[in-house]
Amino acid sequence: MKLKQLPNTEKPRERFINYGRENISSSELIEIILKSGTKKNSIKEISHNILSSVNNINELADKEVGTLMNIEGMTKIKAIEVAAAIELGRRVYQTIREEELFTCNDPITIINYFNCLFKDKKQELFYVIYLDNQKKFIDKKLLFMGTVNFSLVHPREIFKEAYLLSASYFICIHNHPSGNASPSKNDIDITKKLKQIGEIHLIPLLDHIVIGKDNYYSFYEDNNLD
Repeated sequence: MKLKQLPNTEKPRERFINYGRENISSSELIEIILKSGTKKNSIKEISHNILSSVNNINELADKEVGTLMNIEGMTKIKAIEVAAAIELGRRVYQTIREEELFTCNDPITIINYFNCLFKDKKQELFYVIYLDNQKKFIDKKLLFMGTVNFSLVHPREIFKEAYLLSASYFICIHNHPSGNASPSKNDIDITKKLKQIGEIHLIPLLDHIVIGKDNYYSFYEDNNLD
């Protein structure tokens, strides 16, 4: 049965309002996002095809637009709509998780919260995590992209953000797309320089974490911040 043939009380939007978002099915949520079907496929068929393309709903998080377009009934626009909804949900959830951070001086806690930022990335991303005087999370900033070296990772940008946020501490975290988390000479040089400048500005560097594939390196854990 096509969506428009359903009684109003059984249509996804009406059920969303009447029963609450937590009480409607994943299929109905997708139907609300897509709004309509196509000439060949009803919206219910498309929703069914999307859910049938994965073993569980969590796998949709990794679906790119091109992959979604290969599902029967999906157009480029509909694929973008689904991908956008998934990304919005990811950002909302990530923000909630960040607000729940109590302290950020434990490398494992930091990695568990921010590891998703580096998943499947093909270039180096350099984030700085800013903390208050109790070492609680304030904000994170992606400040540099590409091969990390000191000519690109400029302290001015790092400390400018620190002052704007009234941060008391900061932590650097970046990835090695090669998968090997061992710090390079550039990583070591950058860390030493940032530690020295942080001491001058009275905004200490607490750690520099390098993310690899299923491994990491922490300058703090390795007692390598001297």
